[in-house]
Amino acid sequence: MTRTLPQAEPFRIKVVEPVTMTTREERARKIEATGYNLFGLKSTDVYIDLLTDSGTSAMSDNQWAGIMLGDEAYAGSKNYYNLLSSVEDVFGFPYVVPTHQGRAAENLLLYTLLRAGNFVPNNMHFDTTKAHVLHKGGVPVDLVRQEAFDPTSPYPFKGDMDLDRLESFLAEHNAKVPLVMLTITCNSGGGQPVSMSNIRGVSAIAKKFNKPFFIDACRFAENAYFIKQREAGYSEKTVADIVREMFSYADGCTMSAKKDALVNIGGFLALNDAALYQQTSGLAVLFEGFPTYGGLAGRDMEAIARGLREVIDEDYLAYRVGQVKYLGDLLLKYGVPIIEPVGGHAVYLDARRFLPHLPQDQFPAQALGVELYIEGGVRGVEIGTCLAGRNPATNDHDYPKLEMLRLTIPRRVYTDRHMDVIAVACANVWDRRSGIAGLEFTYEAPILRHFTAKFKRIDE
Repeated sequence: MTRTLPQAEPFRIKVVEPVTMTTREERARKIEATGYNLFGLKSTDVYIDLLTDSGTSAMSDNQWAGIMLGDEAYAGSKNYYNLLSSVEDVFGFPYVVPTHQGRAAENLLLYTLLRAGNFVPNNMHFDTTKAHVLHKGGVPVDLVRQEAFDPTSPYPFKGDMDLDRLESFLAEHNAKVPLVMLTITCNSGGGQPVSMSNIRGVSAIAKKFNKPFFIDACRFAENAYFIKQREAGYSEKTVADIVREMFSYADGCTMSAKKDALVNIGGFLALNDAALYQQTSGLAVLFEGFPTYGGLAGRDMEAIARGLREVIDEDYLAYRVGQVKYLGDLLLKYGVPIIEPVGGHAVYLDARRFLPHLPQDQFPAQALGVELYIEGGVRGVEIGTCLAGRNPATNDHDYPKLEMLRLTIPRRVYTDRHMDVIAVACANVWDRRSGIAGLEFTYEAPILRHFTAKFKRIDE
């Protein structure tokens, strides 16, 4: 009998960082001292850090070698031109404005195109995109398909835009819509992918109404891999070809390179339009730096240039998406409620089903994150009522339909044994869920409040 070989990580580990598990009592004291905000913890007090996949990847030997070749010229760095070449080869866009991270690219784009009172339709805005729209007096509009709000629906592309709603919205508000955006994968919806047919459909509707179409591309490779795995007609295509097709329908993209470019800092705005490039690169001088470095060292641009080519490797993507699914399958085995099907970069605990006794104004996802840290030293991040902020018209909480704790897996950092620890910690919290108390604010920042908010337990 010939046995099928299991799939191992497509890399070898050469450098390790020691981590230490604190005691349960220590963790309880530390999280209380932060005002029950997981962002306030020191990284050294965290055993397994699932706060974000942004800037937390392990870089490759090829990327580290590129860092040694950093050209720190103020203008015209060779590393910029290597980045430009990678973006054009991978995405197809000829104009690139480097930025210190993805939210800066959003700022440049929206500062240029958005005016007070404008609407920005998206499948689902994530926190910084939504904040930039609101900061500039705009109105973020989420038009994701309804399956996104059913946590157990097996629909394979729950990040898809509702095309009928998009067309109706543009027909009604045409003069007040400066652009259409699409987030791949859909972070606020559980890391769910967007299908190629949907990308094509959004593009066609945007063109019909003469609106530029931009993609939030930070997890583009994971989305492309899902298209290859799940969408008819793409199983035999390479991920590289799928990526080129995805972006052929768009006028540009914003990119946080800290995700699918496998680096610790950086981003860019990529464009087809020369006039828009001139406008945004001029603003980059004000906000970021000269247009050929944009707030980045040459070595960082080189790491991005190399990471963009590495991330579309299909062996890597099979490992990456497979590890996240491994954790999701373990949690389902333990009976822990999650958003299904499992997304590309994270497993999302469904806090509404996990803690049904807590109303949303008691921040159940945040309370769940606190308990998971106390239980096992595992730091997740709330994607729920706190992150959603307030409705600017009513000043009430902008209650999301999904209340989630995101367990975000850094790329090439943890092993499956770490996933086993996470799953057991979640299962232990699940077993004692009925005794978990809600939270209330003791401090709330006016913008992006989840980063710095402070809470107290309602039973205190």
